Amino acid sequence: MNTPKIVLLLVIAGAIAAFFYFNGQQYLTLEMLKAQQAGIAAFRDNHAILAIAVYGLIYIAVTGLSLPGAAILTLAGGAIFGLFWGTVIVSFASTIGATLAFLAARFLFKDSIQAKFGDRLQAINEGIAREGAFYLFTLRLVPLFPFFVINLLMALTALKTRTFYWVSQVGMLAGTLVYVNAGTQLGKLESLAGILSPPVVGSFVLLGVFPLLAKKAIQFIQQRKADV
Repeated sequence: MNTPKIVLLLVIAGAIAAFFYFNGQQYLTLEMLKAQQAGIAAFRDNHAILAIAVYGLIYIAVTGLSLPGAAILTLAGGAIFGLFWGTVIVSFASTIGATLAFLAARFLFKDSIQAKFGDRLQAINEGIAREGAFYLFTLRLVPLFPFFVINLLMALTALKTRTFYWVSQVGMLAGTLVYVNAGTQLGKLESLAGILSPPVVGSFVLLGVFPLLAKKAIQFIQQRKADV
C-alpha cells in the first residue's frame, strides 16, 4: 500500500475512532432529535443557508465514513426543512456521501482485490459492465441491504463512478421520501421500526426487481425471435 493510501486510511480510521471515542452516536438518536428539534428549528429560522450547509456536511460526513445515524439524519431533514426541501437536501447529501465512500473504498482496495481475485471477479465485472445500473438500482430500492455495504461492494467492481452516482440518487429517492415524510411527523414517531412496515418493504422490493425482470423478459423474447 503506497503512501497516499496509507494517509487516507489513517484519516478515515482516525475520524471513525474519534466519532466513537467522543460518543458521537448519542447525538444521532430519535430521543436527541426530538429534544433538540425546537432549538434546531430556531437556528434554521435565523440562519437558513448556514443550517442547510451544516446539515448537509454532517450528512455527507456520516454517510461518507459509513457511520451509523443516516436514518436519524434523514428524519431530521424532514423535521427541520419540510418534505420538499428535506427530500432535495437529503437526496444530494446522501448520494454525495455514498459516492465519497465508494471512491475511497475503490482507491484503497480495488487494485489489491483485483490483483488477488481478478480471475474470479471477471464474470462479476462483465455482469456489472452489462447490467450494473439495474443491479444497483435494485439494491438501492430494497431496504434489506445496508447502503454502506452496497457502497463498498460496488467500489470493488468495474462500475463507473457517474453510473454509481445517478443510479444511487434515483434509487434512494423512494426511501428518502418515506423517511423525510416521517420526519415531518416527528412528534408522533415513537421508533424507527414503524417507518418501514412489511407492505412498504414489499413495495420497494417489487419496484427494485421489476426493471431487472422486465429487461430479462425482453432479452428472452428477443432471443426466442432470433431462434425462430
